[in-house]
Amino acid sequence: MGTFHVTLQVADRFREQFVAWEALVDTGATYTALPESVLDGLGIEREENRRFRIADNRVVEYQMGETRLRLEGREFTAPVIFAPDEVTPLVGMTTLEILGLGVDPIEEKLVPVIALGR
Repeated sequence: MGTFHVTLQVADRFREQFVAWEALVDTGATYTALPESVLDGLGIEREENRRFRIADNRVVEYQMGETRLRLEGREFTAPVIFAPDEVTPLVGMTTLEILGLGVDPIEEKLVPVIALGR
């Protein structure tokens, strides 16, 4: 599948303002990853450390928090990774599932999906 970018809006701690970022949709990523300086600047709290296997197969540890995200006209609270500033911002599958979005690989866009209720 090809990759594509979307505009992801990230809320500050108090949901008073949103900052827009171009982020890569990565169906192989579990969580959304954003530069730690951006999340820190928005006042997002670091809540816990988790280990992740990254693209080059190394295992790294990053801190996580949660914030309000907007994508394709949908908005909800989702977990985020405090990634090093040089990492490309990613939208992971957890965020897509929380927002009820799926990937159309042909049109390279996000589309609404119906979630399973049981």
